[in-house]
Amino acid sequence: MTSDPLHHLDTQQSMGQDGIHPRVLKELAKVLTKPLPIIYPHFCLTCEVPSDWRLANVIPIHKKAWEEDPGDYRPVSLTSVPGKVTEQIILSAIMWHMRDNQEIRSSHHEFMKGKFCLTNLIPFCNKVTPLVDEGKTIDILYLDFSKSFDTVTHSVLLEKLAAYDLDESTLRWVKNWLDGQSQRVVVNGAKSSWSQVVFPRAQYWGQFCLISLLMTWTGGSSAPPVSLQTTPSWVGMLIR
Repeated sequence: MTSDPLHHLDTQQSMGQDGIHPRVLKELAKVLTKPLPIIYPHFCLTCEVPSDWRLANVIPIHKKAWEEDPGDYRPVSLTSVPGKVTEQIILSAIMWHMRDNQEIRSSHHEFMKGKFCLTNLIPFCNKVTPLVDEGKTIDILYLDFSKSFDTVTHSVLLEKLAAYDLDESTLRWVKNWLDGQSQRVVVNGAKSSWSQVVFPRAQYWGQFCLISLLMTWTGGSSAPPVSLQTTPSWVGMLIR
C-alpha cells in the first residue's frame, strides 16, 4: 500500500515547507517501502502529526489573461509531500472499509477506481431513453456544489468518519491532522505571516466529504431505487 502512492507521485509538483521533493520519494520508493510501513502506523497509533505537515505555502498561479489582474490568478497550496502520501494511505483504507460495508452506492462514479464521466453517462442515458420512448414525463434535478472541497467544516468531516465505525486512533489522527493547519502567501520570495486555516485545501479529504455527504443525502446503499449520478461538482437525480 505504501509503494503505490510513491510510484505515482508527480515529479513536476513542487515540494512543501519541509523541503522534501516528490522526485526524491519516487526515485527512492523501493528503499522507502521498508521504513515507511513502520513509521506511518506509528503515527496512526500515537495520533501524532509532524508540525511541518500542517504548514502550507500558497502561491498564485497565472491563468491566461492579464497578469496585472489579481483576479486572474488561482491559489495553489504547497503542502508536505510525505503528508499527502499519508493522507492517501489512510483515506484509501477508509474507502476500502466503506466498500466492504457497502456504504457507497453503485451509481456513484466520481473518485471511484474504474469509474469516470463516461461510466456515469451511460447508465443515466439507459434509464432516461426507455422512459422517453414510452412518452413518460421525466424530471431531472441537478445540484451544483460551489467550492465543494473548500467549505466543509472539520466537525462535519469528523462526524461522517465516526459514522462508519472507524477505530478511535484513526479518528484522533484525522482530528489532529486538521487542527492547527496554517498557511502563508509567498510571492516572488516575499512571505506573509502565518495564518490558521479553517478548512485546509486538501483534495483527498474534500473528496471524501463530498462522497460521504452524498451518501447521507440519498440514504446510503439501502436507499430506494432513485437514479443518482454524481461528478465532482454536481449531482443529477432522475425522478419518475
